[in-house]
Amino acid sequence: VQLQASGGGLVQAGGSLRLSCAASGRTFGTYTMGWFRQAPGKEREFVASIKQSSGTTSYRNSVKDRFTISRDNVKNTVYLQMNSLKPEDTAVYYCAADRRSYMSVSPDYWGQGTLVTVSS
Repeated sequence: VQLQASGGGLVQAGGSLRLSCAASGRTFGTYTMGWFRQAPGKEREFVASIKQSSGTTSYRNSVKDRFTISRDNVKNTVYLQMNSLKPEDTAVYYCAADRRSYMSVSPDYWGQGTLVTVSS
């Protein structure tokens, strides 16, 4: 599986961005998909995930009620809608695919990352 993330950019605090991650292959629907992020000088951290068939979602506490993850199993794409962005959301965002029924800390595949910068 190859993952191609896009949609990052520069936005003012309070603004919105939508990230997309397009996946190759015919087995997209069998993977748990998710997003991680890594801010400068910090470790990579989990942001959100969505399960294969049930669509059950999970979020880190700091983005709940602001971010929404979704997937389109026909287009082989996962999205991250980010609203009410804060400067602390600034990071490189990575999409990931995991064969497990949950998003682990070591997913099977990573995308290349897309930079999100939130100015104050």
